[in-house]
Amino acid sequence: MRILGIETSCDETGVAIYDSNDNIILAEQLFSQASKHAQYGGVVPELASRDHIPKLLPLISMTLEEANLGPDKIDGIAYTSGPGLRGPLLTGAALARSLSLGWNKPCVGINHMEAHLLINLLEDPAPSFPFLTLLISGGHCLLILASGVGKYELLGQTRDDAVGEAFDKVAKLLDLSYPGGPEVEKMAKAGDHLSYDLPRPMTKEDHLDFSFSGLKTAVYYLVKSQRQKNQEFIQNICASFQNAVAAVKREAKNQR
Repeated sequence: MRILGIETSCDETGVAIYDSNDNIILAEQLFSQASKHAQYGGVVPELASRDHIPKLLPLISMTLEEANLGPDKIDGIAYTSGPGLRGPLLTGAALARSLSLGWNKPCVGINHMEAHLLINLLEDPAPSFPFLTLLISGGHCLLILASGVGKYELLGQTRDDAVGEAFDKVAKLLDLSYPGGPEVEKMAKAGDHLSYDLPRPMTKEDHLDFSFSGLKTAVYYLVKSQRQKNQEFIQNICASFQNAVAAVKREAKNQR
């Protein structure tokens, strides 16, 4: 089967065609709105919704052309039904259902966190069940044991901020540009991760949940105490923060 996939859960418009017979992506296109939201320091849902509208049909046409396929060669349509921002999700769902009616093709909504989890099956060789997955996409932070398709056990999750949120908020504290995650990582590469002893929340607990709000707060007070945020300070605090996040994740895996 050849499936046309449509992703609009946040600020990126994604389209792809998947061939289940060969287990490959035949073609894909992605448009990012990052530059549009940069001036606001984060995604504005209403702007994201509006920007998906003029991008979707051209991206679908480009993807079909790249795969050298017409709508008659598509067997079904899949779209992101959640989780995500309501407006962008509705935009993608409306178009997917419209194409379904116009092309007379079946249409199904997909949980995009499950899609993140199962994308590993496109690897060669693909992992065999059961396997452990750490999902840290956007506003999510989930530790899941996958025993099969549709068979998942939630082992742990964040109790406050997700990892991505913590990275973005730390970037904002340091006046780094949006999106903050890549900027923190870039600065961290030139810094000393042993410069600051930041907390590792919940690493000594008897459960596998995560917490990052305390770590973010520790960075806030460090930044507040610094009179000048010079390049070396920013690099070192990014390296120390990133090291602390990695330690929290590593400890959770080792507990299991």
